[in-house]
Amino acid sequence: MSRSRRIAIIAAVVACIGLADSGYLTVKHLQGAYIRCGDECSAVLGSRYAEGVAGMPLAGFGAMAYLVVIVGTLLAAAGCSIGRRIFTVMAFIMALVSIWLIYLQGFVIHAFCKYCLASAAVCFTLAGLVLLDRFGHPAAEAGS
Repeated sequence: MSRSRRIAIIAAVVACIGLADSGYLTVKHLQGAYIRCGDECSAVLGSRYAEGVAGMPLAGFGAMAYLVVIVGTLLAAAGCSIGRRIFTVMAFIMALVSIWLIYLQGFVIHAFCKYCLASAAVCFTLAGLVLLDRFGHPAAEAGS
């Protein structure tokens, strides 16, 4: 199995973790259910920034993004170059959005949500896997 295929499979598993996290938050938000995760977490999830757009909570957009990444990584694992491009673009967009959301939590809301931070960690891991796939090849492998 090629290195790129292994990385794509690992990324698909990592994205499933992000999907579970975002999916849980989306369902709870749409149900109007309270999420027990501490005062700071509640402050973030109850803020206007969590509301999203047109009735879709921000976590819902995250869940959709994770679904796109999962499809992209599975296509990449099957050898499809468009899947690899989808994975690359989405991973970096998601990492940049995560940086923005961490900024909002720290400097605007003044509270941190463990679910949101877990999602950010997943996004950073996905971006790291893209970098590993693109630039992490050993010198001996690059010459072949």
